[in-house]
Amino acid sequence: MDKDKIQSLLGEIVDPSSEKTLKETGGVRYIGIDDDEEKPSVNLIIGLGKDDDQTKAKIRRSIAKVIKIDLGFHGLKIDFELLKKQESILDDDRNIKYIAIASGKGGVGKSTVTANLAIALTRLGKRVGIIDADIYGSSIPTIMDVPVTMPKARDDEKIIPFNKMGVELISTEFFLKKDQPLMWRGPMLGKMLNHFFYDVGWQKDLEYILIDLPPGTGDVAMDIQKLIPECEMLIVTTPHESASHVAVKAGFAAKELKHNIIGVIENMSYLNHAGEQINVFGEGGGKIVADRLGTDVMQTIPIGQPTGENHSIYDMKEEIGVIYLGLANKLIKHYE
Repeated sequence: MDKDKIQSLLGEIVDPSSEKTLKETGGVRYIGIDDDEEKPSVNLIIGLGKDDDQTKAKIRRSIAKVIKIDLGFHGLKIDFELLKKQESILDDDRNIKYIAIASGKGGVGKSTVTANLAIALTRLGKRVGIIDADIYGSSIPTIMDVPVTMPKARDDEKIIPFNKMGVELISTEFFLKKDQPLMWRGPMLGKMLNHFFYDVGWQKDLEYILIDLPPGTGDVAMDIQKLIPECEMLIVTTPHESASHVAVKAGFAAKELKHNIIGVIENMSYLNHAGEQINVFGEGGGKIVADRLGTDVMQTIPIGQPTGENHSIYDMKEEIGVIYLGLANKLIKHYE
């Protein structure tokens, strides 16, 4: 069964608390399908205007009719949450540029690129936030040298994002015990993403939100599409054939989700050693990905190590720091 079909049918159900359809309110927050051949089931997150027991019981009956009777699924699990689109970064009047940073496989430096690009944009006077949506392998706090502690809350119960070098950021890492693995499935992942967008007290004048996606394709990428259909993509690869091969798949998955691909970043492109350029991981992978996806290589970034206190963030006086400033400038011009 296609998720779009379920989305369409659920969208016709009326939320009793607002007398509007779930399509009108955006109340279908998450759809997950367990394709067990004998007992297929559906997991849902439904946003309501009110979450009192009477409202939930009424809409639960309507949803059960669609899922179990009309569509024939064996099981149904529904989690409810209050709709909180007001005063969120998804409000239309915020005019934020959403950019997801994706890769086909891990280990290509996607999160390091995300962090350095965010800081480069900040250095150029832009107000930037990072959502670390690499749920199972969150590393933004480590890269940006932010202590992993539970975030505090404002008086209105909005979560206060951390701030490092002028960049606001939030990550799953802040909500877990040290070294604790994340064992969540789709619905819980969807809930965490919703918290990042709806329940965090981001500064009012944010201009860019960079979203560090997990490698490959999966629930998180699809949830981002539902939350932010207008989100655009940067694809990160290395020159190596294995990385570029999988990056092409990630790019085509983004296209299927109707995301515009801004361009490709070839990370770890080469190593400067004693005046010689050494292609440690081969060459040409970024161009292969860009050609297959019908876009351009926005930047090639060499292998290097920052010389400052932070082990992952380049100073703007370093060669690679200047390269990131160039990438940030290209991104700004893309939106002009």
